[in-house]
Amino acid sequence: MVLLAVAALLAVVGVVAVVVGLALQQRAPVERDAGALRAPPATSAAPRTTPTGPPPSPPARIVVAKIGVDSRVASVGLNPDRTMEVPAKGPLYDLAAWYRYSVTPGQQGPSVIIGHIDSAENGPSVFFRLGALAPGDTVEVTRADGRVVTFAVYATRAFAKDAFPTADVYSGTAGPELRLITCSGSFDAAARSYRDNTVVFARETSLR
Repeated sequence: MVLLAVAALLAVVGVVAVVVGLALQQRAPVERDAGALRAPPATSAAPRTTPTGPPPSPPARIVVAKIGVDSRVASVGLNPDRTMEVPAKGPLYDLAAWYRYSVTPGQQGPSVIIGHIDSAENGPSVFFRLGALAPGDTVEVTRADGRVVTFAVYATRAFAKDAFPTADVYSGTAGPELRLITCSGSFDAAARSYRDNTVVFARETSLR
C-alpha cells in the first residue's frame, strides 16, 4: 500500500506541544473538536520504497504504556474535498485511527496513526498526552492478523501547521516506522483548531 504524502495537518486531533508542555491543557478552550486534516494533491508523488516485511494487515490495537493509551484502532481515509478524515463524533471519536493510505505496521515506510486530543463534551481523548513521549519509549501495535509490532520512539517534535515538514514526516524510510500525529500548542478560537501538530517518530524494534 502506498503512502500519500500528506501536505499539512489542520486537525481536530492534538495534544500539548513539546515546547509548551502539558500545562497548556489545564485550561481547555470551550470548542476543541472542529477542523480537518489536509490531504495531498492528487498529483503528489508517492514515496519510492520497495515494500518489505510481512504481508499487509491493518492495525487493530495500539498500546502506549507511558501515557496510558490502550485503544482499538479505527480507520480513516479521505473526504470528498481531499481532506483527511478524522474520527467523527460518536463511538469512534476517542479511538486512535490508522490512515489507510499509509503502509500497515511492520511494512517498510511510515505507518500513520492519528488521534484526537479531547472534546468539549468529554475532555481528554486518546492522544491527550502524546507530547510526553521521549526517545526510548515504546509503542506496541497489534495487527489484525495477531502479529505485534514494537516501535521505539526516536523523536517527538511539534510543528506549526503552516510549516508542517511533509517530507520528514511522510516520505519513505529504510525500514518499518511509525508516526503518531495529533494537534498541539495554543488554540485558535477563530479557526476552531489548535495551531500546531505534535508528531512522534518511531522505528520498529521487533515483530512477533
